[in-house]
Amino acid sequence: MRGEPLDAETVVSATEEVLRRHGPEKTTVLDVARLLGVSHGSVYRHFPSKAALREAVIRRWLDRVRDDFAAAAQDSGRPPVERLRGLLTGMFAAKWAKAKEDPELFATFRVLAAEHSSVSSAHVGFLVEQIRAIVADGIASGDFADGEPEVIARAVLNATSRFHDPVHAEEWNTPEAEAESEDVVSLILNGIRAR
Repeated sequence: MRGEPLDAETVVSATEEVLRRHGPEKTTVLDVARLLGVSHGSVYRHFPSKAALREAVIRRWLDRVRDDFAAAAQDSGRPPVERLRGLLTGMFAAKWAKAKEDPELFATFRVLAAEHSSVSSAHVGFLVEQIRAIVADGIASGDFADGEPEVIARAVLNATSRFHDPVHAEEWNTPEAEAESEDVVSLILNGIRAR
């Protein structure tokens, strides 16, 4: 049995390891407890369910990329067009890399996205807010045509879903995916530019 006190971060790290071994469908709270050398009740003291454990793992991953996305969106040294392009291509690259390099953990993300979990919904809200801020700056600077930034942001996210929504992950492995994503981003940017 475990000698030192158990904290939530340790449980999340162990869950991440077990998810990588077994995937989201086969991972159980008992597997996590075994890895930690504790009873499953000890795990439940920190997380009320298997779903809560999965959400904590994915929240930690999304928190890691969140800072990069926010930095791209808030880089005032670049014009709004470049910031939006950088945010979108960075978002695509992060998800494509996770799907390729960490398939079991990405499978967990796919499950949560399909379930419309609070973590998945919060991530979408965060992305919309980053795009909205860039669009608002672009409208204020005259780079983008007038419009409602929130509506435009949601439209941009929806128009690019093929390149970031986990439901399309199988399509990301095609040789054309990168060029096609660049074409879509260019079309969007041309569409919202001021004339």
